[in-house]
Amino acid sequence: MVAVNPLVPPGVYAPQEDTDLLAGALSEETLAPAAHVLDVGTGSGALALEAARRGGRVTAVDVSRRAVCAARWNARRAGLPLRVRRGNLFEPVHGESFDLILTNPPYVPAPAGAARPRGSARAWDAGGDGRMVLDRICREAPALLRPGGVLLMVQSALSDPDLTLAHLRATGLKASVTRRRRIPFGPVLRSRADWLRRRGLLSADEDDEELVVVRAELPH
Repeated sequence: MVAVNPLVPPGVYAPQEDTDLLAGALSEETLAPAAHVLDVGTGSGALALEAARRGGRVTAVDVSRRAVCAARWNARRAGLPLRVRRGNLFEPVHGESFDLILTNPPYVPAPAGAARPRGSARAWDAGGDGRMVLDRICREAPALLRPGGVLLMVQSALSDPDLTLAHLRATGLKASVTRRRRIPFGPVLRSRADWLRRRGLLSADEDDEELVVVRAELPH
């Protein structure tokens, strides 16, 4: 589904099943000419470049220096305009507004729940309940949407999509799950499957994970 094939240096999150699922949701959105698009946690820039290819005026944000460099390089390589900023979630775009916000945030529950992840793990580890970043997005993203604007966010069923929907609806957005996909465990979830079972997040025979896309729209 991701048409732009980015280069991914070591330490930067490579496009995976969640990226592809979110790209599919992006392909179903109608983008007005020069729509203002924000990709938060851009990684290599794959989703930002998809939006730019469709004519969006895209800003890509990531906290990782390597990711920012990768996204800039991939934009030049693809010949697509992309504004890339380094920073923590929405801080680099304070005071701006967008027609579409894309985000593939960290959402994997991690045993060291209170500890802040470091290095590459920042791309997936998200506290004991997997909501360290999801909750902040639910609080802060609605204020950046223009009337009729849309938030598209991918997460795991392990990190409670129903709570995401409840938080977004509480801010006045219309929110629903629009896409689902089950995928086999990757290395991270395989390594902590026993811990997830002890937490009651997995059954004894589960060896795959459900990913979902949450779509939330600010009414006109």
